Amino acid sequence: MVKDNTPDSDLTLKNIVWCSHLEKRSKREESQGHRGLLVWLTGLSGSGKSTITQLIDESLTEAGLQIVVLDGDNLRHGLCNDLGFSIADRNENVRRVGEVAKLFLEQGFVVLVALVSPIRETRDQIRRSLSEADFVEVHCNCPLEICRERDPKGLYAKVDSGKIGEFTGITSPYEEPLSPEITLLTGEESVEESVNRLSRLIMSKVKIKGEP
Repeated sequence: MVKDNTPDSDLTLKNIVWCSHLEKRSKREESQGHRGLLVWLTGLSGSGKSTITQLIDESLTEAGLQIVVLDGDNLRHGLCNDLGFSIADRNENVRRVGEVAKLFLEQGFVVLVALVSPIRETRDQIRRSLSEADFVEVHCNCPLEICRERDPKGLYAKVDSGKIGEFTGITSPYEEPLSPEITLLTGEESVEESVNRLSRLIMSKVKIKGEP
């Protein structure tokens, strides 16, 4: 007999109940000494997102913060390896990463997301799904020509040779944030300057009231 894969009406989304953890987020945050926060770094390939994220992860971990890093390339190897690079697939990639990030946020982590995430509305959907205090959008603003010169992964060279078709900023759109919490001018300032500026912002956002 062929198994019927039609979704059972009793298993539709409206009948699935969200599982709240016994240990509330506020208790976790109080125990670890800082609030959770979702920090979303967006920008062109080569604009410094992953480098800045790695360095902030190291410095804030040393400072005692509980950090989770979600890097776009790493997630493409597993969670999102079934997706291509059409606009629809890129938006689904962002949606999935956003949902994973929110699960970690609910556990009180500072979540660092490094993802091109080219479409503004898709990023804004994540912002709207959270409280204002929980989301920080970071624009790694670097001119395309400098990103091309850096080309750390050799992707721009592959675009120029025709080996890659759809590529953000060249053959596929990138929509800059309109009102990011912070803009890192990664084509002008040093990596250290960018890291220090963003680290200070994060620390100011995750500080629990009443603590020194």
